Amino acid sequence: MSTTTPASTAADRRKVVAATIIGTTIEWYDFFIYAFAANLVFAPLFFSPAGESMAMILSLLSIGLSFLFRPLGAFLAGHFGDKIGRRPMLVLTLLLMGGATTLVGVLPTYASVGVIAPVVLMLLRILQGISAGGEWGGAVLMSVEHAPTGKRGRFGMSPQLGVPIGMIVASGILALMRAIAPGEEFLSWGWRVPFLLSFVLIIVGYVVRRTVDESPVFREIREHQEQQSAPIRQLFARHGLLVVLAALLFAGNNALGYMTTGGFIQGLASRPVDEGGYGFDPVGVQLAILLSAAVWLVSTAVGGWISDVIGRKRTYMIGWVLLFAAAIPLFELVKLGVGGIALGASFMAVGLGLTYGPQAAWYAEMFPASIRYSGVSISYAIGAIVGGAFANVIAQALLQAFGTTWAIVPYLVLMVLVAVAATAGLKDRRDIPLDIDFERSGGWSSWRPDTARDRQG
Repeated sequence: MSTTTPASTAADRRKVVAATIIGTTIEWYDFFIYAFAANLVFAPLFFSPAGESMAMILSLLSIGLSFLFRPLGAFLAGHFGDKIGRRPMLVLTLLLMGGATTLVGVLPTYASVGVIAPVVLMLLRILQGISAGGEWGGAVLMSVEHAPTGKRGRFGMSPQLGVPIGMIVASGILALMRAIAPGEEFLSWGWRVPFLLSFVLIIVGYVVRRTVDESPVFREIREHQEQQSAPIRQLFARHGLLVVLAALLFAGNNALGYMTTGGFIQGLASRPVDEGGYGFDPVGVQLAILLSAAVWLVSTAVGGWISDVIGRKRTYMIGWVLLFAAAIPLFELVKLGVGGIALGASFMAVGLGLTYGPQAAWYAEMFPASIRYSGVSISYAIGAIVGGAFANVIAQALLQAFGTTWAIVPYLVLMVLVAVAATAGLKDRRDIPLDIDFERSGGWSSWRPDTARDRQG
């Protein structure tokens, strides 16, 4: 057996790239729609009895609630993804996310059914968290394990691209609905439309994902009957420290990213002044974020591509420098209006892309084949909790406690520095063989890149 991933045809790879981009776009469209709505309308609709300030905190906490259940999704999808395959988990997580999102769109408000409304809302958000925790790892492995050696960064960026595309679609549809149904109409019914559209999107995603072949690495694992009976136990017994470092690697990206992907900036900028916001045109704010998502899309593609040339670690370090620089003036730019929001969020998006594009390839190269789904999914889920789960709540609490957005900046800078330390502690294992034979030979623990590759990465 070759020390490369088992062969896939060019047609297989194109199909996988299309399926991972489309499916991940739909998954994260659903996720972002909830986060945006939580910053814009859920406080008065579902949490109003708590009072204005606490209602906003509870609404933002409902975003973070889903992150606490991502590890459960990661554990379940990782366990079964390493035992029965990558593809079944991708289909299941897509249906779970889309179903939960659609149900939010028909959910009665507190004024209609009382406390049942926020309880059911949070239960649906939990289902979204379980889905998100399992989906990403499967999409990553389907794309990276089909990729030829030397091009994993380029192929691995395909599920990563689905995240900014999902944000573009979510921002665009919200901007459209806020134009069609402004003010009280948006609060009354306009916010529901983006959630209901998810039903159409999941049908498309389901059809596309069902047509994709199973990962060649998993086909080889199944052929050799090398599935682990307890992959998660094996993961923590053999690679516990690696899981921690990989999680912290993602935490810095997630903390800064959730200033926009979690809707914090959109809510702060577009809420009326008497509700603690800046009162900017909500349509303009959404369009500014849409522009930054487009920048994020491009920089993610660039990040995946250059990581195949200069290495995963170097690409990340460049990204961290840019994110550090972007965090300092971010909120001062937001205060300038729609143009400042577009500039600040777009500057940050460049660093986000360079620390997101290579992530799929680097994560896949960290873990051996038999426990790879578990390792990738659980590291991602823990990193999302540490970085993104309560980023919005922390930012809002700091703003309310100190009365200035400058209080948020040290928190963002600290998260970048933590991620830099994790990056420094990880090995760049670019082009390590991913197949089960290489793991069985004992080469995984002793593998080193050749001299030329080592100088590059």
